[in-house]
Amino acid sequence: MSSEASGPVEVSIRDKLKTLLQPSELVVTNDSWQHRHHAAMRASGGGSGETHFSVNIVSDAFKGKSTIQRHRMIHAALSDEFAQGLHALSLKTKTPEESQKAESI
Repeated sequence: MSSEASGPVEVSIRDKLKTLLQPSELVVTNDSWQHRHHAAMRASGGGSGETHFSVNIVSDAFKGKSTIQRHRMIHAALSDEFAQGLHALSLKTKTPEESQKAESI
C-alpha cells in the first residue's frame, strides 16, 4: 500500500479480490505515475491517476489452476474497473505453497 491515500479504483480492486479470493497476502500498488507520459494517458489528460496497478496475491483459490486461469479469474472480477478506465495489471499469483517455496530459495 502506498503512503498516499488509496483512490477509489485501488480500493475497489482490493475489496473485490479480498471477497473473491480470500487471500492470505494481498498487495495492490498503483503504478500509474510511471505511465503518465504515454500517449494514451496524455490524450486523456493523464487519466484518473488510477490506470496501472501491480497486484501480488497469495490464495488457496489458485490451487490446481494455471497462471492464465488465475489471471482470467482476476480480470473477470475487475471487468467493471477495466470498463471504467483501468488499463493494465501486473499480476503475481501464487498459492500459499508456491509462496513458501519462493521464500525458502
